[in-house]
Amino acid sequence: MPESANRTGHALPPGAKTLRFRFNGKTYTGLQGDTLASALLANGIHFVGRSFKYHRPRGIFSAGSEEPNAIVETGTGGYAEPNVRATEVELYDGLVARSQNCWPSLDFDVLGINSLISRFIPAGFYYKTFMWPRSFWLKYEHFIRQSAGMGECPKEPDAEHYEKHHRHCDVLIAGAGPAGLAAALTAGRSGARVILVDEHPYTGGQLNDRRNSPATESWLQQITTELAMLPNVRLMLRTTLCGYYDHNFCILLEKVSDHLPPSERQDCRQRLWKVRAKQVIIASGAFERPLVFADNDRPGVMLASAVRSYINRYGVLPAQQLCVFTNNDCAYQTALDAQLAGVQVQIIDLRPQPDTLPADSLPGLAQAAGIHIHWNCAITAVHGKTQVKAVTVQQLSDDGSKVQGTALTLDCQCIAASGGWTPNVSLFSQARGKLQFDEAQQHFVPDSGVAINPNISAGACNGRFDLPGCISEGEDAARQALDALQISNRKQPVAAPPADPEDQPAQFAPRTLWAVPCDHPIGEGPKKHFHELQNDSTAADIALAAREGFHSVEHLKRYTTTGMGTDQGKTSNVNALALMAEYRRLPIAAVGTTRFRQPYTPVTFGAIAGKDLQNLFAPKRHTTIQPWHDQHGAVMEDAGGWRRPRYYQQHAGESMHDAVQRECAQVRKTAGMVDASTLGKIDIQGKDTAEFLERIYTNRWHNLAVGQCRYGLMLNEQGMVIDDGVTSRIGEHHFHMTTTTGGAARVYQILEDYRQTEWPELDVYLTSVTEQWSVISLSGPSAEAILQPLTNQPVNPSAFPEMSWQAMDIAGVPARVFRISFSGEAGYEINVPARYGQYIWEQIWQQGQAFDCVAYGTESIHLLRAEMGFIIVGQDSDGTHTPLDLGMQWIVASDKADFVGKRGLQRSVFSQSNRKQLVGLIPTDSSKTLPEGAQVVLPGAVQGKDKGIGHITSAYFSPTLESGFAMAMVAGGRQRKGETLEVMLLNGERIAVTVTGTRFLETLQQTEQQEAS
Repeated sequence: MPESANRTGHALPPGAKTLRFRFNGKTYTGLQGDTLASALLANGIHFVGRSFKYHRPRGIFSAGSEEPNAIVETGTGGYAEPNVRATEVELYDGLVARSQNCWPSLDFDVLGINSLISRFIPAGFYYKTFMWPRSFWLKYEHFIRQSAGMGECPKEPDAEHYEKHHRHCDVLIAGAGPAGLAAALTAGRSGARVILVDEHPYTGGQLNDRRNSPATESWLQQITTELAMLPNVRLMLRTTLCGYYDHNFCILLEKVSDHLPPSERQDCRQRLWKVRAKQVIIASGAFERPLVFADNDRPGVMLASAVRSYINRYGVLPAQQLCVFTNNDCAYQTALDAQLAGVQVQIIDLRPQPDTLPADSLPGLAQAAGIHIHWNCAITAVHGKTQVKAVTVQQLSDDGSKVQGTALTLDCQCIAASGGWTPNVSLFSQARGKLQFDEAQQHFVPDSGVAINPNISAGACNGRFDLPGCISEGEDAARQALDALQISNRKQPVAAPPADPEDQPAQFAPRTLWAVPCDHPIGEGPKKHFHELQNDSTAADIALAAREGFHSVEHLKRYTTTGMGTDQGKTSNVNALALMAEYRRLPIAAVGTTRFRQPYTPVTFGAIAGKDLQNLFAPKRHTTIQPWHDQHGAVMEDAGGWRRPRYYQQHAGESMHDAVQRECAQVRKTAGMVDASTLGKIDIQGKDTAEFLERIYTNRWHNLAVGQCRYGLMLNEQGMVIDDGVTSRIGEHHFHMTTTTGGAARVYQILEDYRQTEWPELDVYLTSVTEQWSVISLSGPSAEAILQPLTNQPVNPSAFPEMSWQAMDIAGVPARVFRISFSGEAGYEINVPARYGQYIWEQIWQQGQAFDCVAYGTESIHLLRAEMGFIIVGQDSDGTHTPLDLGMQWIVASDKADFVGKRGLQRSVFSQSNRKQLVGLIPTDSSKTLPEGAQVVLPGAVQGKDKGIGHITSAYFSPTLESGFAMAMVAGGRQRKGETLEVMLLNGERIAVTVTGTRFLETLQQTEQQEAS
């Protein structure tokens, strides 16, 4: 197959395999070793996407992970992945990619109209536009959600496999460029455990962007080979250090087989490494900084270093005619390489022409090579919509504040722009390091004296750009790390490669123009100066933020969305900060910096999840009675971290409603059993245990006798209910506390916090025993008759009164039996060692069959307790309710010296009569079941205008009451008893309800007794 006209014929391995791929429905070819970006450029494609806000045409801008424009979706079906940088996608045969953030097509995007109305939607317009009228928000939201985001979430489950690994090392090195290689070799030779990571599939960093240099290639190969042979060094390519956390805990993302077709991925696709390093060396390099000039976002505007990379690393010519636009010497190397590859090159340099031009300087070499240099000039216009066709160039005034003279038009298809270099300080910032501004080089560098985590920066990320200097800094960084680890290291230096004549040091200072002027004032004409390409932020937006008082760097970031894209502003942040400093007439350092946050580059959800999917998503916590539940039709649900029976299905056609009605009716009639093993259980011992409970609970505990049980309510320090449960006195200094199923771990943590930090003088010891005991709760009128044959101790009310406990044998097994009921019926909570749970359950079940005893699940538990008016913390309360709000002032011993939350309860706001209070609701139409969460309103309230006065917390249909009923939090609820209110449904239907107390079953029984008498 003939080579593309855009190929230079070198760079990629000779005889590289031809690969076919599809982009936006069309088939193209590339070569093995290409990225998607280089393959597209080889096929003459610059226009690959649309911008986020204005939907302007955008093209490939860079050659690495800093890419803000060329963000595409790859794969299909279960292999689809949105928001992938084309510059990081390694080409493989059969790759499918498509543009995103455009509809209906890339060439014709309906939202491209945003570019035409851009003057009406500047920075922060959404804060001003969508706030009024308030009633329109739902309409706004519909369109905002349609327009928001970038890629589209795949519809099918991910078909790939992922893994997670853990590692420890002495030295972790981020970046396998010259500095990182030197550091790894120095540390590796000492015998230290070293991990060297780099996001590319090769070592050497930007050495790969040079023209072919046998000496450099040999040096690179020699070091890489030695590192690969050292058993204590792990070299991890295609791996990114994406998260740097405290105590040198680092997250690495390894792309194991992304470069292979899905059919050939035998191993996992990606692997997430969790690494704890004693020392971290950051050698992450630098990013070239773009110039902010008129219409600098056109497809074909690229970083000069990217153009050089595509020419030398991939053998691709981005264009046949190239304009290099620069303010520094570095970009001249791109011009020389491009010309050598056969490209027609012209240079536009912002700097005035020097008086003398040394022959060995880069500008001197360019001039000697016949490249025309336009000194003291600027690009003031870019022609071409979907690709650069030409540029307009004009002279700059002496101070660089404006352009002047005759405009000159230059034909070109690509602009290679360079505004200098920005050290990649992202990882240092993640490690909570502070930055300082280098005035000489006009960029931020790490402040090595201010670091929270032990790390060392070396090379370009530390502001060092010459090759010998990078290698030297890498060695020094490794030796510092080894000294800190007290590991002796050899003094054998890492040899630098021979000097390469093409890499000349800069001899002329850069000219810094943070916003290059054009033929009209910035922000007042049709041309835009973009500093942030991914989020369409312009220099005019920075000026607007300055005028409107958004001076804080954090406010600036959010108001203009600078650096808030998936690239985190890798190429834009310094320009934005400098522009704000310029508008405020401050030094750049005075403006400050934002913090780079994890992850460094996006991480797939699949890698984060690893193998924790579907049945492996979370541990399944079952009680020891689970096999019985499975055999008897239990429909399971997740509740409080456990798998619990929701209800028991007697036959295939039985619905949950029918099953719950059957279960509840039978419990009230005879008896029912429930597996309550999941209740939180905490063993509390020590001579100060009673005092500890006095402080934790709202009621009294010193006077609880051994063998007795008491219900307790737990508050936070603001006086809000956070948990409840029954605690029993096992001995003089020994208590057994139960908590809600979902609150067990949280309550234990709270108790330990108070024990260790607030009251360390108390002699108290806490032990979680939730899994130690299986608990079978037997309740109902026939419960005593079922239990008595299984024990030789009397269990009748006179011998075993309510709210007491006894140790006894049940079916030959030692047990603690508590006379407690959550259903309102006579109840026994039988605690046995967990290994006997199923055996005791089966013994009780066998005895209960003579009484038609049923097993019931969580749905019936909720209904039965609601009939009694018992609350569920977290359902009937939400962390903003006090005992008074819940009608439980009876449990608050206000005359106690102190307890957690006492001072919070004394706030006057809690005594206001209009606070929401827990009440009961009975629908006028008894056949209605009220939906939980529905709003309670006054009769005649207008939807969308009048506010609700409360909401339903629990709602059921009771077979005993023969009616729907609910518990609700209603403003001034207790004063509204007997009043008729309405419950408003989402479909507009209103159900009339009567406000009652919450003791529904008790009220029914009293009514029946009155009628009978």
